[in-house]
Amino acid sequence: MRARDVGRVLRRAARVARRATTQRQPPGTAGPRPGAAAGPGPGARLGYAPVADDRADPGEVVWAWVPYEEDASQGKDRPVLVVGREGPLLLALQLTSQDHDRDAAQEARAGRHWVDVGSGGWDHRRRPSEARVNRLLRLEPQAVRRTGAQLDRQVFDRVVAQVRRHYPAL
Repeated sequence: MRARDVGRVLRRAARVARRATTQRQPPGTAGPRPGAAAGPGPGARLGYAPVADDRADPGEVVWAWVPYEEDASQGKDRPVLVVGREGPLLLALQLTSQDHDRDAAQEARAGRHWVDVGSGGWDHRRRPSEARVNRLLRLEPQAVRRTGAQLDRQVFDRVVAQVRRHYPAL
């Protein structure tokens, strides 16, 4: 690589780093960026408390914008399982319909841990879903786009038990 090319690469990397540190928090998130190393605050509480209304409650799967770990300025609208609250914020876990049982060892090496939650009304095709239990998302309640379904209590308890393995303070 020529010196001019090295300089160009370094300048671009510096711009990207500057942008990442000055980037505003993505809409619908608060506190530390989702996936940050910092765990939940002292006021964080997990618990099953679904209510049949138009507001997101722990135990419900809802749709919200979730930032990508690699670039928090980008993300996508996806289903999340609300598992608790931290003050006015919702604590949630992203869901996916991708089957990570096949590549569980690879996912664990990459620092991603998943638990099966089954299928439900959050997915119009009723595909089985998995919850990522080691990435706790903090969402503003108004960031929830729509509610999807209520998760079965036994499944919720199994998911929360795995969350507590990664966040013992909860």
